Amino acid sequence: MLIRVSPKSAARRVLGLVERPDGRADLKVALTAAPEGGRANAELVEFLAQEWQAPQRELSLILGAAGRRKTLLLAGDPAYLQRRLDAWLAACLASRR
Repeated sequence: MLIRVSPKSAARRVLGLVERPDGRADLKVALTAAPEGGRANAELVEFLAQEWQAPQRELSLILGAAGRRKTLLLAGDPAYLQRRLDAWLAACLASRR
């Protein structure tokens, strides 16, 4: 999962999808933690585990520990996870309207 983080925000929330120049999309997430000492990374994993109703141990930050753009790995069956995340994203984006 490609993610773009906005640290030091007023509230933690999903802001939507942001398209990259190469056509891929990042999930944009606002976090309250500052990007110091790994606090924002820890908050990201905690927040998305809660949003996705998944154990935190199933989420791993694999790229971007020091930047705003991150790659997160969610462990499990890819087809099942794709269906779950598609449904979650549709509901999340619909609630923002």
